[in-house]
Amino acid sequence: MIKIHIIGGAGSGKSYISALLSQKLNIPHHDLDDIFWDNQAEVYGVKAPEEQRDQKLRGIVSQDSWIIEGVYRSWVDPSFSVADKIIVLMTPLSVQEERIWARYEERISGVVTSKKRETLEGVRNLLEWNKEYNLKKLSHFVENYENKEKIITVSSNLDIIELFVN
Repeated sequence: MIKIHIIGGAGSGKSYISALLSQKLNIPHHDLDDIFWDNQAEVYGVKAPEEQRDQKLRGIVSQDSWIIEGVYRSWVDPSFSVADKIIVLMTPLSVQEERIWARYEERISGVVTSKKRETLEGVRNLLEWNKEYNLKKLSHFVENYENKEKIITVSSNLDIIELFVN
């Protein structure tokens, strides 16, 4: 039984590696976007009510084993506090930006179906937000988190497989 929280910027590879690690370890994985956003809303970008979001998170972290992934830091202390390991995925920003653009193009062209109705302006805003997140917020988290012994920083999502799969 293990509890792993993976945090990283948009396009860092969190979703991909969480699904792969979940399969290899045979434990569930959870994308924090699925509980942060109101997926029943008529329009994209509506946040779920905080109490509902927090209740779902408490349900997940009460399980024996899990992998949780997302960019969120401010409301996920229940996960951080019980996680065995917190993986900080510091994929190079240039790689993240390439992935964000590729994902946008796949969704716009219909190659990949998505509930997200992205716009060019939205992608540009995401790139700016992601730059700030990676260069300042993630570094601040790593430097100031009180339980540093839980944190493992990696630059490639595939490094995570080597950590947990023999």
